[in-house]
Amino acid sequence: MFHYLGEAFTDQYSVLNVLTYYSVRAGGALVTGFLVSLIIGPLVIKWLRALNVGQIIKKDHVQDLHELHKQKSGTPTMGGLLIIIATVLSLLLWADISNRLIQLAVAVLVLMGTVGFIDDFIKLRRKHNDGLSARAKLTGQILVGTCLGLFLVLKPITYGASYVTEREILDWQGFYTALEAPEGSTPLAQFSKLFTDDLKQTLREGNDTPELRVQVLDEINVSMKSREIYHAGLWQGAIIPAELTRLLGDGGPQLSRRARIRMNRLLLESAAPTYIAPSITDLSTKVAIPGFKDLFVNLGWLYVPFVVLIMVGTSNAVNLTDGLDGLAAGSSVVAFGAFTALAYIVSRSDWSSYLFVTHIPEASELTVFGAALLGTGLGFLWFNTHPAEVFMGDTGSLALGGALGAMAILTKHELLLPIVGGLFVLEALSVIIQVGSYKLRGKRVFRMAPLHHHFELLGWSESKVTIRFWIIALMFALMSLSTLKLR
Repeated sequence: MFHYLGEAFTDQYSVLNVLTYYSVRAGGALVTGFLVSLIIGPLVIKWLRALNVGQIIKKDHVQDLHELHKQKSGTPTMGGLLIIIATVLSLLLWADISNRLIQLAVAVLVLMGTVGFIDDFIKLRRKHNDGLSARAKLTGQILVGTCLGLFLVLKPITYGASYVTEREILDWQGFYTALEAPEGSTPLAQFSKLFTDDLKQTLREGNDTPELRVQVLDEINVSMKSREIYHAGLWQGAIIPAELTRLLGDGGPQLSRRARIRMNRLLLESAAPTYIAPSITDLSTKVAIPGFKDLFVNLGWLYVPFVVLIMVGTSNAVNLTDGLDGLAAGSSVVAFGAFTALAYIVSRSDWSSYLFVTHIPEASELTVFGAALLGTGLGFLWFNTHPAEVFMGDTGSLALGGALGAMAILTKHELLLPIVGGLFVLEALSVIIQVGSYKLRGKRVFRMAPLHHHFELLGWSESKVTIRFWIIALMFALMSLSTLKLR
């Protein structure tokens, strides 16, 4: 809402221009998410108690763990509803909901939360810890992941370089000469026709200076926003990549501002192939390899099952981590903090160019999405710290895991996810190792899996396990961000 107010009334009230900055709106979404959680949290908890929606703690094969957790029986669960409601309300206020990436991210959050809600509801109706069957839950997760993967393949998001940087110019003198062509005579002249008369005169003088380079790039990048660059006759015979063909087919002048800038960037590359370094095209099904500059693996249609794997793996890993008061919520806050920073970086052409990461103009609103989840996560943690007043249940853990996976996919940093969510990976691996070892050798590696229960049974207090695991999560998140500079 505030985004549209800023756009509609900036001319009359210049102070409202700040609402068009997504960094400002991200801060607003964070604070709003936190405050909404604090305000409606007691109401949601009271409502869940009235519905007798309490956690069921039953004796299982580990008597010691039951003794440690039996006092939690009856604590309201399904608190993930609080996270989802507060996040959606915050985004309605601060986000540009016309942005495709935020639409996808919110859809994943809600749909994964729905799968978890059904699971929680069945558990509570049966008064037993068995909810949806493993097959049914997995089917729901796979369906959500498949829908996301198919959308990204069939309706590609705008990826790749947009504005031109100095290091991308291969031959400055040749570039100057080509820009001097008469208006309408060459494709490149479509860009230079928008130059000021003073700049055109300076180009004719032919003196290459740092100041001239800056001025030329500024004018070129201003022209990137134009709706009048492409002229079919001028580009006849030029090499047109598939991505540019698709953008032109999508309507050219009718494209969104970000897609139009990307289209004009590709037009510039095809107009001056010997002077400008080409950007990576058709990134929708490509996966970036961390630590390498411009190294991608094109999965083609295999990208869909790859997305499914990420969605299923991440949501289940967060679900497994949700076993102690505040553990999953606090660890998720840390992970969302890292991906919010990453979304901000990839949405900026200057930062992404400097760090050699994929530029995703539409990811600007993912910054707002991540910030909203960061705020609501902190707000939920207010009630979820030991001793917890409410548990998130599968409603929250699957929603948070799905949203985390979606942010990794939509920021094109899929392979960075295991580092950002390193704690979740350790928790999931502990279960895999435990089950595998027991089936193959008849012996357990840990006293109990997931890993946090192992340390509980070693004598660590619940708060000590939770805080130390938060520290581990923070270290993984910082490590992941540091890898951005390793290229």
